[in-house]
Amino acid sequence: MFLELIAVFVAGFAGAGAILLLNKVMGGRLPRWLMPVGAGLAMLAATISNEYGWYPRTARALPDGVSVASTHDSSVFYRPWTYVVPMVDRFIAVDHETRQPNSDTEGLYLADLYFFARWQPVQSVEMMVDCVNHRRADPAGGDGGAPVWRDVGADDPIVAAVCTEPGATS
Repeated sequence: MFLELIAVFVAGFAGAGAILLLNKVMGGRLPRWLMPVGAGLAMLAATISNEYGWYPRTARALPDGVSVASTHDSSVFYRPWTYVVPMVDRFIAVDHETRQPNSDTEGLYLADLYFFARWQPVQSVEMMVDCVNHRRADPAGGDGGAPVWRDVGADDPIVAAVCTEPGATS
């Protein structure tokens, strides 16, 4: 976060410097207000680039065996450009390397899911998925009691990701 703030300030100085250089080339004919406008536009462009670049950067950094199951697109009023191109602000990844089949029940797996969100620490949750009946046991109280099953269907992104064999292409 701190490095992104530094990058925004550097972009502001670069934008102001570009306008200053352009003003020198033009013989000082540009209006004085153009320099802070150039700095502000450069800072805004750097911020937008950082926001849109977060998801691809984070997804590329996932280790082998961890795949993205689901993404969440966000559009908010204070970022009007997100209405044109929504921004991914959080996603769920499945760790296929730690996926464990149930020895008693065919098609039942215990998998580690990672919840990534912009400006938030990564959260890890173990979830049971029934690939035969297309349902999952969402974490409830964490008290070791009986799981609470939700019928979500075969098209649920978490069920689809956990039930896909590791290394298989979809």
